[in-house]
Amino acid sequence: MAKNALQAQLLKAGLVDSKKAKQLSKQSQHAKRTGDSAAAEVKKALAEAQAKKTEKDLKLNQEKQEALEQKMLKANVIQMIKQHQITDTQGDVDYQFVDYSKVKKIHITQKLYDQIVAGHVVIARLEESYALLPRPLADRINTKLEGFMAVSNDKPDEDFATDDPYAAYVIPDDLMW
Repeated sequence: MAKNALQAQLLKAGLVDSKKAKQLSKQSQHAKRTGDSAAAEVKKALAEAQAKKTEKDLKLNQEKQEALEQKMLKANVIQMIKQHQITDTQGDVDYQFVDYSKVKKIHITQKLYDQIVAGHVVIARLEESYALLPRPLADRINTKLEGFMAVSNDKPDEDFATDDPYAAYVIPDDLMW
């Protein structure tokens, strides 16, 4: 049996007897065969860290993908609004409406005014301005992405609050300010 140099030196110095040297030798051989427990723990911790990193990367990629899809959907909606908006809108009738708690005014023709009041035409937000859209297109776009409509006169009378003291006094849509 070959002994390593350290064991030989310890035996010569009398610090370790032959029985203890054999025991140490067997322990080292066993550790080599089964793998060092400290090394196994390090490998396990490394594998767990790698799994956590992979999971975090997948989650981050998914969030980026969802943000990209939302951005593409918004760009598609803006493109649809630009393509299908009613272009001949300039007229001498003012239509005032509330958008984000601010009163806005657009100048339109009497025919468009009547169609907005009747709910056949919708006023949509288009970047920094507004666009007029036919109701069917606005409903189709609204199913894809909500929040672009500024005025949509299709609200039933049930929208009024029950404790509103002025609920009986409905203001007509064609009232000029």
